[in-house]
Amino acid sequence: MLSKTTTYFLSALVLAGTLLGFVSPALALALGMLGGIFKIAEQGLVEQSKKFQKGLLQLSVVGLGFGIHVQQAIEVGSNSFFITLVTIVCTFIIAFAIAKILKSERITTILVASGTAICGGSAIAAVSPSLKADSSQTSISLAIVFLLNAIALFIFPYIGHFFELNQSQFGIWSAIAIHDTSSVVGAAEVYGETALNIATTTKLVRTLWIIPLVLIISFGSNSNERFAFPWFIFGFIAAMLISSYVPSAELFSEHIVWVARKALIFTLFLIGLQINIAQLKKLGFNILIVGIFTWIVLGVVSLLYALNYV
Repeated sequence: MLSKTTTYFLSALVLAGTLLGFVSPALALALGMLGGIFKIAEQGLVEQSKKFQKGLLQLSVVGLGFGIHVQQAIEVGSNSFFITLVTIVCTFIIAFAIAKILKSERITTILVASGTAICGGSAIAAVSPSLKADSSQTSISLAIVFLLNAIALFIFPYIGHFFELNQSQFGIWSAIAIHDTSSVVGAAEVYGETALNIATTTKLVRTLWIIPLVLIISFGSNSNERFAFPWFIFGFIAAMLISSYVPSAELFSEHIVWVARKALIFTLFLIGLQINIAQLKKLGFNILIVGIFTWIVLGVVSLLYALNYV
């Protein structure tokens, strides 16, 4: 394990490489994962970076809002409403069906299904209090979703090019089939600017489904626990409104979007640092199968939708 000073230095190198354009989203995540799995980074710094990483991700997403017009957001949101509803319902049905066959633990199954269906770690964090999930159930669910999320960031652009998806098709597909907003944006950025705008908007509109999901789970479990709603979505909406209707916004919007993209790439490096051997060892085989199979079905269904209806 490296000292804190050396860890800061390496992080600074990754940041510099990001700003200069040498570090891609996939490379940033890979470097972070190497640091986490092989414990290269100083553990205290890794723990401290968790809150910073979360805030940086949220600010990055808000910054990307300055590159999207409100009319585009409304169009994308309305066009993806039906497929969003269908895929969320189907994800839970499939997850419960597999879990019943494999006799997987109920709460962890719901957490994994929530993360797969809507928005990864954010959904898991939001529904955990209502389910009264313990730390082990939550951490296992996060580890599974994050592992698949990382894989998606690497392979989705290649799959998109293989099927010759256009920018709109890839944007919709990645927003539906990739778990976390960070990797959705990372994969879409590699694919193109139009794909990035569509993917970001679609994913954040999809994130709003956290509200009815938590209400349903709370009602079913008779829980009055508060849930963690991603309030940064309103910042994203505000950024779109400013960019769309404030004439002078064009003077700074492009610069903010550039900074937001670079910040997001560095965020992926910090996210990668959170993965470690201890987390991977916790992954139960049955619940891992639930997560993998559910994600594959979601990916295939949403890909077919993108190919035929977008």
